[in-house]
Amino acid sequence: MPKTDTAHFTRSRRSATNPPGGEPPEQKDMEQLLEAGRILAGSANIRGSLPGLMEVLGRHLRAVRAIVALLEEDSKTLYIEAGEGLTSEGMRARYHLGEGVIGKVVQSGRPIVIPQISREPIFLNRAGGRKDEDRQQLTFFSAPIFLENRVVGALGIDVVLEIDRDYGATSVFVETLAQMMAPVIQMDRQQRSPSGGKKTPGVRVNRALDFSQIVGNSSAIRQVYDKVGKVSRTTTTVLLRGESGTGKELIARSIHDNSLRADKPFVKVSCAALPDTLFESELFGYRRGAFTGADRNKSGRFELAEGGTLFLDEIGEIGLGTQVKLLRVLQEKEFEPLGATETIRADVRLIAATNKDLEAAIADGTFRADLYYRLNVFNIYLPPLSDRKSDILLLADHFLQNYSNQHGLTIKRISTPAIDMLSSYHWPGNIRELENAIQRAVIECDGEVIHSYHLPATLQTAEESGTLMSLSLREATQNYEQALIQDALKTTRGNRAKAARLLRTSERIIGYKVKQLGIDCQRFR
Repeated sequence: MPKTDTAHFTRSRRSATNPPGGEPPEQKDMEQLLEAGRILAGSANIRGSLPGLMEVLGRHLRAVRAIVALLEEDSKTLYIEAGEGLTSEGMRARYHLGEGVIGKVVQSGRPIVIPQISREPIFLNRAGGRKDEDRQQLTFFSAPIFLENRVVGALGIDVVLEIDRDYGATSVFVETLAQMMAPVIQMDRQQRSPSGGKKTPGVRVNRALDFSQIVGNSSAIRQVYDKVGKVSRTTTTVLLRGESGTGKELIARSIHDNSLRADKPFVKVSCAALPDTLFESELFGYRRGAFTGADRNKSGRFELAEGGTLFLDEIGEIGLGTQVKLLRVLQEKEFEPLGATETIRADVRLIAATNKDLEAAIADGTFRADLYYRLNVFNIYLPPLSDRKSDILLLADHFLQNYSNQHGLTIKRISTPAIDMLSSYHWPGNIRELENAIQRAVIECDGEVIHSYHLPATLQTAEESGTLMSLSLREATQNYEQALIQDALKTTRGNRAKAARLLRTSERIIGYKVKQLGIDCQRFR
């Protein structure tokens, strides 16, 4: 071990994936970084993603503790934005710029490695959570986080001390992960800003947009986030357009929840589910005696949504007669319940949604042009799932967790072949079809892993999925064996003996199959 326990690495302004010498990270590092990327992509902030990242770091680096510290507005003080393995008191810790290891990393913009933290005098342990005996067995890696060429914070990770650890390679991994966090931090800060504008790195803004109910981080869904952020704090009428099953109701609720009306009612109406004869009474209500059977007063959806938001789903399905009455409410901001003599003022924000071509409906005479122009003030297009390929795995994991908990099961993950199948399918039913597929797979699954054969037949039929190919029985069997063995090796991190026990066979047979199928066990370690 060197005389000093502190080793400095000066790669911080290079591309994180290109360490000195131009050598890319090892294959196993890249696989773990890809998994970390999926976790970060599925979260709107670092606090939400750190628990999942710790699972990756625990498996790959034997990490036991992690901390993300960011600069305060004064750019002289660091606060802890997120932490795993810290005490509650430790989460409130503050560091001055240049103080301790984290402070020096932010000040210098360079990563630092402490091979054995108990031997490093500048290590403060201010965030707590480490016992003296533990400190003798821990190595600390820290790397700066850059935004627009400015250091805004640092990532710090405690890992179990290993004498033969490659400090350089691990430091590259930590530095890469730190830089992957930067876009999430930037998005979080922009969403916290009331104006949605850019803020100086380190500034904390109190008010945040909440997209916690929406899963996805693809460029297509980010454009939706941007539009929701712009329109949510206005009272403008919004028209949501897109195919069935793309999540229009979730977006409508997100607009409401992020608006100044968030503490008021959110009322939804499925226009397609109501016949024209009932639609008017449902929308505007009625008074006692208005028609046969009206033995009491009933409030309509507009009254129920007073001060809040009314969401009209499938607006293209309402009849021309109801369209006229709806147009009046939008123009005059008032309505009369059936059988009433009084006029009621309507302080309601309207969000409408449709999967129909309204322009074609206007040409056909089935939708009023004047109502269309009243509705189409601010248009948000929701992309189909086929345009959100990078979100498919995030959504699948989300539904897997939900339905596993709902059914009291402990299904932990989706196998690689099943992921490939989910990714290659074209999803004509969009997110709703994906949700149904995962729910079915959870019910079918009798273990802890979702396999391809648990997925619906439509995904497994080549003609349906657009992946038509011809395989012999032998080839299909080999592919199935290869998928099972690879999945077992991935679970056991390349250990053949453990994989054999997992598959209830002998290590000799696994060894034979590995050689026969050309499986590289090293890539799973």
